[in-house]
Amino acid sequence: MPVKSDKWIHKMAAECGLIEPFEPQQVRAVNGERVISYGVSSYGYDIRCAPEFKVFTNINSAVVDPKNFDPESFVDVNRDVCIIPPNSFALARTLEYFRIPRNVLTICLGKSTYARCGIIVNVTPLEPEWEGHVTLEFSNTTPLPAKIYANEGVAQVIFLQSDEVCEVSYRDRGGKYQNQTGVTLPKA
Repeated sequence: MPVKSDKWIHKMAAECGLIEPFEPQQVRAVNGERVISYGVSSYGYDIRCAPEFKVFTNINSAVVDPKNFDPESFVDVNRDVCIIPPNSFALARTLEYFRIPRNVLTICLGKSTYARCGIIVNVTPLEPEWEGHVTLEFSNTTPLPAKIYANEGVAQVIFLQSDEVCEVSYRDRGGKYQNQTGVTLPKA
């Protein structure tokens, strides 16, 4: 599976709406102000975080159960900056909407700017023919509050293209997170 370059990303964005909205180059400043970079990079795409967050809180002393997740365990935050409490996490979504081709798998890795601050970005692979906004998880591993900036780069998506098409895609098997929009909580 070769990693795809910036030329391939540009081509697929134009031909099949791979990423919308699409930033064709790396953006490092907006209106003269520095931002955490986003847009096309040499071999990937730096995704942005939308200003919609769900910050985990344990005010109800709930058990975190992926088969029966309590939505009351989150506080909704709709701002350009989200503060994550120490040793906690928040969910968010990408600004970008993705349409993954049938012969492509993506892997998402956190940006070093956040990693160097003890903030881990976790995203599962985007499978062939998956479509939607990506739900992001930010873990604050520090004993201090941590800041996440909406509308700026938070992670990088790397595209891996197979030399053959998969037999069964995410769409074929009716994946439960297909066409997700907004911040999507765990589904059993």
